Amino acid sequence: MDISAPPIDIGIADDDRRQIASELARVTADTYTLYLKTHNYHWNVTGPLFNTLHLMFEVHYNEMWTAVDLLAERIRSLGEFAPGSYRQFAELTSIIEADGVPSAEGMLADLVAGHEAVARSARTALEVADRAGDQPTADLLTQRLQVHEKTAWMLRSMLA
Repeated sequence: MDISAPPIDIGIADDDRRQIASELARVTADTYTLYLKTHNYHWNVTGPLFNTLHLMFEVHYNEMWTAVDLLAERIRSLGEFAPGSYRQFAELTSIIEADGVPSAEGMLADLVAGHEAVARSARTALEVADRAGDQPTADLLTQRLQVHEKTAWMLRSMLA
């Protein structure tokens, strides 16, 4: 006897679920790529702000590591597969890779741009989720927006 999974019936139309999951995949890719960039900067920062930035970057990448899991699990709960390879992330992300190892100040400016990029992709996904009445996704994305906008502000303040 072949038993297949029942269709998803959570009150969100199939097309809306797929579109939300697609936008969440972009947020996931942006978050993972920024996580990787932040971890790289944690390892390679130099200069008088080394200790401060090394520790701060660690807090940031640990937070994003947890966020990637939450985003991917939301995609799965919508019935789609989450991106999980470097190839998929590279195709989906809006985060631009750095050439070489920037100065500490260059890292800060680059991370500001990265957090703002994730905020933009989260905002786009939030609009799609709102239109479909997907409150759990909207809640998750609102939380992500708060984190990325606050982090961008804090990093930007270090450059003032």
